[in-house]
Amino acid sequence: MTNCNQEWTEFPAVKRRKVQAAFSGGDITSDGGVLLLRDMDRRLGLLESVNRVLHDPRDSDRVVHSQLSLLRQRIYGLCLGYEDLNDHQDLRLDPALQTAVNRDTPLASQATLCRLENRMDRSAMVALHKVLVEQFIASFNKPPRKLILDFDECCPCANHRGRSNLRSPAPNHIPAGPPDPARCVRCSRGCGDR
Repeated sequence: MTNCNQEWTEFPAVKRRKVQAAFSGGDITSDGGVLLLRDMDRRLGLLESVNRVLHDPRDSDRVVHSQLSLLRQRIYGLCLGYEDLNDHQDLRLDPALQTAVNRDTPLASQATLCRLENRMDRSAMVALHKVLVEQFIASFNKPPRKLILDFDECCPCANHRGRSNLRSPAPNHIPAGPPDPARCVRCSRGCGDR
């Protein structure tokens, strides 16, 4: 019987940190897949493209964590299943995530990540979506002649709450607060709500 198990796998080094995936114990992380995610992101250049279209209003002389490192930390964390910012109090010290973000020191705190999220507005979301569409089109050898975007109706307007065509686990759920302008530019039913 052939033994195909590799004892270790080498990843690109980060600063002075050598990166290997070994199966013999030692310092471990349950989030080693983030290194594969980092390699895929670097090949696609996705987060670098996102970083280029998002305005960073901070004073560059006082910045400790670049916007790109904040985006990587937050997006990689989301991909790993850590949707809550409070998870980053521990994740910021995780050597695998630090390596993926290209740092060998603690990552940003949850407060810093919160400030990143809070400065995103409608124009930032439009720019982000443009990057995603461009990335999708670039994934073809020859760009498609036509691209059809199929949007489900979503009307969070006060007149129609709870009567949307969208299927959800809680069909009688009524969104709290005012309608989200990013989700509903105009009411498709002509009620005048925006």
